[in-house]
Amino acid sequence: MIIYSIVFHSCSEDNDDKISQANITFNFSHSWDDSSITNANFNTIQFTSEHGEELSITKLRYLISRITFENTTGEIFTLDGYNLVDVTNNSNLSFAPTNTIPMGTYKKVSFIFGFNNEDNYNNNYLDLNSSSWNVPAMLGGGYHYMQLEGKFIDNTSTEKGYAYHVIRAADNSVNPPIFEDTFFEVDLGEITISNNATFNVNMNISEWFKNPHIWDLNSLNNTLMPNFDAQILMFKNGQGVFKLE
Repeated sequence: MIIYSIVFHSCSEDNDDKISQANITFNFSHSWDDSSITNANFNTIQFTSEHGEELSITKLRYLISRITFENTTGEIFTLDGYNLVDVTNNSNLSFAPTNTIPMGTYKKVSFIFGFNNEDNYNNNYLDLNSSSWNVPAMLGGGYHYMQLEGKFIDNTSTEKGYAYHVIRAADNSVNPPIFEDTFFEVDLGEITISNNATFNVNMNISEWFKNPHIWDLNSLNNTLMPNFDAQILMFKNGQGVFKLE
């Protein structure tokens, strides 16, 4: 069990109602295995994938939503809003929802990577629309879950770009098209909250390229959004990307 707390400075009886509620903050950090990454590490080929390609990162943005706390009696509390983490521009690395949750023990704390189908329906989020986060209608509409881009050295020793974009899997080769969910829940485990709480969540970017499927950038580097099979592989590789620190 991991307990996160910060000191409350007001303890008068008049504030009992406020003290029983906790403000929640999520901080997002990034790494390549054991090495921390910020946007200061972008635009330079300095990482090596499990398959052996040397690569850089030039863009990393991803969406998290539906932060949810389930207590020991099964009652569920979902925090308002969503957050487009933009590592490239060093923005939204911290997310503090406006609503609070009761203090206590929660048997499960989780969030959704991307949007679930209910939230991903139509394109009604003006801030995401202005951030060019939309998915084309021919691929089902809605929004991206992640944009990871950069350069890599291919098997001819040539520098080449890659665009590892995660969306809901769509197969337009059949009529009607086939869609498969690729959002996933990140389970952070059991938490006891005794005061305002900060969760430090790390994304290990290297995991997108190695587990359980070793990613070959020579064959899967661009035009991945309409590639149904590639989206399923991304979904599977994403399961171990996030960890609570």
